[in-house]
Amino acid sequence: QVQLVESGGGLVQAGGSLRLSCAASGNIFSINAMGWYRQAPGKQRELVATITTRGSTNYADSVKGRATISRDNAGNTVHLQMNGLQPEDTAVYFCYGDLRITRWEYRDYWGQGTQVTVSL
Repeated sequence: QVQLVESGGGLVQAGGSLRLSCAASGNIFSINAMGWYRQAPGKQRELVATITTRGSTNYADSVKGRATISRDNAGNTVHLQMNGLQPEDTAVYFCYGDLRITRWEYRDYWGQGTQVTVSL
């Protein structure tokens, strides 16, 4: 079984910072990319940031300059540092993994989500 386990959500005041982490585990052949999406109430899930195993990153325009995605040396844990948080950043944040589970099979996996709430 493959799992993506998130940590680090919570309540923060506007202007504050949070660090989200996500660890992938289980029967994984290799990891193509991992990242974060978020979903606010009444809205569609949207990209926040992704990082490939080669270190290429992609950020949503809404978080550029405020967010940094990184991964550990083993490559199976990603971190999202978000600074200057605003109430519009309030959402459930989902870890995403583009994983190769066998030599021939690729699948998308999602974590269970972690709530980030930004108060004024």
